[in-house]
Amino acid sequence: MLYVRLARPHQYVKNGFIWLPAFFAHKLWDVSIFWPTFWAFICFCLAASSVYVLNDLQDLEEDREHPVKKNRPLASGALTSKGAITFLVLLLTFTILLAWTFLNINFFLVLIAYILLNIGYSISLKHVAIVDIVCIALGFELRIFAGGLAANIAISHWIVIMTFLLAIFLALAKRRDDLLLCADGHQTRKCIDGYSMEFVHVGMAIMAAVIIIAYIMYTVSPDTIQKHGTDKLYLTAFWVLLGLLRYLQDTYVKGQSGSPTQIVLNDRFLQATMALWIINIYIILYLVKYNVWLERLKAYLLGSQ
Repeated sequence: MLYVRLARPHQYVKNGFIWLPAFFAHKLWDVSIFWPTFWAFICFCLAASSVYVLNDLQDLEEDREHPVKKNRPLASGALTSKGAITFLVLLLTFTILLAWTFLNINFFLVLIAYILLNIGYSISLKHVAIVDIVCIALGFELRIFAGGLAANIAISHWIVIMTFLLAIFLALAKRRDDLLLCADGHQTRKCIDGYSMEFVHVGMAIMAAVIIIAYIMYTVSPDTIQKHGTDKLYLTAFWVLLGLLRYLQDTYVKGQSGSPTQIVLNDRFLQATMALWIINIYIILYLVKYNVWLERLKAYLLGSQ
């Protein structure tokens, strides 16, 4: 159980980004991509766990001063560093073996890039203000590209832009939590000196505004309408706006910006909003479009008689 806690499986929800390229390419139910995307998900879960272990080893002393992180297996002393290092080596070994065996070389290279990025982040980059949140955003981007490569799907520039903006927004919210802890006298990451509450608040407000504008531009883009065969995607912008407002409420009113994953897993209102956004897009991209093609086929058959 201690090793499971060290691996942080609740964070695996982030790897769901791997399926976004297939979802927006209308290939969600394409059986040919099931196993490649499944193994891609497993590889990134194992890789992410190895990164968390490395991060805990690097931040051992800082975590012992943190009001929440002090209860982690390493910081609390429940696990030894030697055991964590052995676990780290096993995770990395299985990650590389699975990727090399079941997926293509391009995916393998992206996975290695993800691991190297996070090693650099854990060792030094997380201590550099702004660079740290960019590294977090790049980690999400690599998940997107990995999902596209695993499923052999071209990545839209819109999904790249939206993923980057959202990741920066969430990372800024985490830094706000670090600032609050620092104000309470707790030791936090070194890069926090490069942030202030004013900077984080303005940054989050800007990112939230840019996200909703970029999303609306995506839904009404001629390329998007042509690709998906519908001009109704703008209807889903309501859920994006509602989700952003809810997250801002969780951050500013409830003070729960420390872990985006925990917010998603525990906030029923946000879960409902995300589910309705997915359902709304699914209806437009899959069901409505399917019915349109049926009507066209029916009209063609009737016209040919």
